[in-house]
Amino acid sequence: MNRNKLLPWCIAGVLTMSGQLHAEEDKYLWLEEVEGAKPMEWVKAQNATSAAEIKAFKGFDTLVANSLAILNDKERIPYATHIGDKLYNFWKDDTHVRGIYRRTTMEEYAKADPKWETVLDVDALGKTEAVNWVFKGIDCQYPQNQRCFVSLSRGGADAVEVREFDLTTKDFVPAKDKPFFLKEAKSSLSWIDTDQAFVGTDFGDGQSMTDSGYPRVVKLWQRGTPLEQAKTIFSGDKTSVAVSGWVMFDDKTPLSLVTEAHTFYTATQYVYQDGKLIKLPLPQDAEIKGYFQGKLFIELKSDLATPAGKFSQGAVVYANVADLIAQKASFTEFVSPTPTASIAQLSFSKSAIFVNWLDNVKSKLVRYEQDEKGAWQSTPVPFEANGALTVMDMERDSDDFFVNYTSFLEPSTLYTVNAKALKPQKIKGMPQQFAADKFKTEQYFATSKDGTKVPYFVVMAKDLKLDGSNPTLLYGYGGFEVSLRPAYSATIGKNWLEQGGVYVLANIRGGGEYGPAWHQAALKQNRHKAYEDFEAIAEDLIARKITSSKHLGIQGGSNGGLLMGAAFTRRPDLYNAVVCQVPLLDMYRFNKLLAGASWMGEYGNPDVPEEWAYIKTYSPYHNLHKDTHYPKVFFTTSTRDDRVHPGHARKMVAKMKDMGIDVLYYENIEGGHAGAADNNQAAELNSMAFAYLLQQLK
Repeated sequence: MNRNKLLPWCIAGVLTMSGQLHAEEDKYLWLEEVEGAKPMEWVKAQNATSAAEIKAFKGFDTLVANSLAILNDKERIPYATHIGDKLYNFWKDDTHVRGIYRRTTMEEYAKADPKWETVLDVDALGKTEAVNWVFKGIDCQYPQNQRCFVSLSRGGADAVEVREFDLTTKDFVPAKDKPFFLKEAKSSLSWIDTDQAFVGTDFGDGQSMTDSGYPRVVKLWQRGTPLEQAKTIFSGDKTSVAVSGWVMFDDKTPLSLVTEAHTFYTATQYVYQDGKLIKLPLPQDAEIKGYFQGKLFIELKSDLATPAGKFSQGAVVYANVADLIAQKASFTEFVSPTPTASIAQLSFSKSAIFVNWLDNVKSKLVRYEQDEKGAWQSTPVPFEANGALTVMDMERDSDDFFVNYTSFLEPSTLYTVNAKALKPQKIKGMPQQFAADKFKTEQYFATSKDGTKVPYFVVMAKDLKLDGSNPTLLYGYGGFEVSLRPAYSATIGKNWLEQGGVYVLANIRGGGEYGPAWHQAALKQNRHKAYEDFEAIAEDLIARKITSSKHLGIQGGSNGGLLMGAAFTRRPDLYNAVVCQVPLLDMYRFNKLLAGASWMGEYGNPDVPEEWAYIKTYSPYHNLHKDTHYPKVFFTTSTRDDRVHPGHARKMVAKMKDMGIDVLYYENIEGGHAGAADNNQAAELNSMAFAYLLQQLK
């Protein structure tokens, strides 16, 4: 997609009459031309005005200094991944602004100050090539672990250039060795073996990408042959979200798969074997979680009835891969959720399976092994139950892995764990970076409009006075089955809690805190339930006299930005500050902008009148009223965000300004959907948000 061209509203085909009328009435469509001269002039004018006002806050420079010190802290944990016999880490600091990819040994890594070997210097690469490269990840061919695909983005966008890299030479593979290379696009490139890869990209024919802007076609690409000669394996529907080829491993045994994601939550899975595609008899809404001891493990997103019995929504079941390929699989239950506990993470070591349970939004890690009779035996891994656990770097050819533990007031601690011994050993730990001993965490439950109990966490001073005067920041997301868990944030600690603020994390429906049912409860026509949950928490905070509307601010990004837009247009009386980041806001056109079509499984299709009927009830862009008093909202986005179109925030702000509504807007030119391309930009944006909140809520 050419970002320099205006994205036409008729791109998806013929519009209905209501669509034509809407397009004609929307006088802000010109702001969707991402890098056009007129829109960029408008952006720069808004940036200058908003930045001057926010940065006038007396303590702004201190906030920036705090943020930079935290982001560049040399003592933060260098999280690492095993590739072969080395540990690899991507690191940013004040010297390496765009970052370095580096490696060390396990023996060195265990030391307080390990010696690192630089593998790729992104700052140096950008300087040499005069491109503001942002590192977007590396994928190495397993189990050889020598050749890798490195993804590089201009300014942080999702579209990447993919180059082949050699870990032995620490350099990109030279032309004489016929490297794989993909020009900038939203691509899918996955190793099959040293000389073959599955590839999906923009092949330049106008038919190789879906309406969502992702690959529609999977090809088999042989080293040394031109991309246009790659053999087509599968072509999906243009209306599907994406098609991809990929390989998963049972220890070192590969299983080649091709996936057509029809929506964000439904897919058809195929095995690619002996040059043929074999469709697997799996529920379309099931999610493949792993390949272990010849069996494929899947998580059910809805109940599954089989001749062998019924399996409940949220359960993980398995079947032999050979039986699945032969179309005669019989599923067996592995684990199933409880009313309070869902599966947050499923990880496979060489000899065992680990389930990271989320029980009332608190983590519990359990090992599962089969005994001689085939029954699964469970053993808890001894960790504190009040924080969040994340299993990291669990490799299929090893029983050693890392586990990270954190809570709101406890800095991250990294442990090594062996799947057999189950004795966590601390290997790295972050120091306290704010006065955490002065604060406490409480979990409360608010009652939503339909009677549902909705959990939320409050981090506050131990001596907090319950008089309704405390500046309070309520953060939410509520979508795509994403769970918000307790986590340590030194930036929130220094720039909010120590400034007298209260921090609140909302676990509203739409998220995954209680499994698929919690997510599905707020899908499409039930989206309003997520917003009612959020409002219930706000009202509960006020009822407890933790805060009041005058001192209550809210924050969210992406889908959480939509939550912010719905929140302040539905209940403008409830909040006095809103930080709305990289948001969706024009829900009539979201499916026509960038990756928006891929999210219709979450929100519905606004081109279908029956679905637009409920979408329009919360679409922030369509629920603004000139004579309503709104809190002074601070919108942020990024010009290089090629996932959620910056036009959402631009148009919303322009419309509000024309209505005479006071509003702030800042668009970072770089950064992609993350909003910032390096630590300097992140510190600046973060500090602007806190300065704005402190101005509004104190």
